[in-house]
Order: sequence, then C-alpha cells, then structure tokens
Amino acid sequence: MLNRIILMGRLTRDPELRRTGSGTAVTSFSLAVDRDFKSQSGERETDFIDIVAWRNTAEFVSKYFTKGRMAVVEGRLQIRDWTDRDGGKRRSAEVVADNVYFGDSRRDGGSDYGAAPAYSAPGADRGYSAPAAGRSDFAEIGEEDGELPF
Repeated sequence: MLNRIILMGRLTRDPELRRTGSGTAVTSFSLAVDRDFKSQSGERETDFIDIVAWRNTAEFVSKYFTKGRMAVVEGRLQIRDWTDRDGGKRRSAEVVADNVYFGDSRRDGGSDYGAAPAYSAPGADRGYSAPAAGRSDFAEIGEEDGELPF
C-alpha cells in the first residue's frame, strides 16, 4: 500500500505549536494550494489543506514558517472521524507531514516572509569566477618538455 502526498503552497496562517501531555511537540497549519487548471469561468481555484506536523518537524515549522511563506510538504493523508458538539458524526482529512521544505527564498518577490535562514551547500559562498579574457591559469607544454606523463 502507498499513501504519499507532496504539496506546495502558501501558509494561510502562522503555525500553532503545542505540546501533548507527555511533552511531544505538535503544530498545525493550513496550505493554500492552487490547482493546475482553471475553472470554466477562467479562474484558478485554490484548495485549503490542513497539515499537522510532529516532533522535530513541528518545531522546525513553528520556528521558520509564517503566514504567506511558500512551503513544500511531504507526508501522508489521514482521515479522522470525530463527533461534533451536537453529537453529529464528522470526518476530516489532513496531511501528516514527514518533511517540510522551504518553497521560496526570502529574496523571492522582494518581500521577507520571516526570519528563516537561507541554506547553502558548504563552500557555495566562495563562488567561481572565470579567468579574465586573454589570461589563462594553465601553462602550455612545449616540445622541449618531453613526453606527457600520462
């Protein structure tokens, strides 16, 4: 059996970090996910999907994500049955997040959605620049140097 879901959308509200009675971190938030197609009226529709994250993922989301921030959520779909205040049987669908990734950077759109650090691979800040025109860092091997060593 396979129950895997990947969503990309914007948070509709700030995540709410809570703790269970045993101290386990849990956070819930909602993603606004645009559909890939337009309706008959020519408008793009949006789905609002409830997400719940546990433990380290919950703490990460509550620390770095805020309303309006783009997120990529990887997890599984969960259906919960519950009873409302009037005794009626209800059913809810939510995604239990295994991983949550940044879907944008703070530089996107010229606005800052929160104080999340930008990740860069080790050594990426050193960059690379090509040699100036007409200049080469390699020396040419002349015939007087003998045979090539390979």
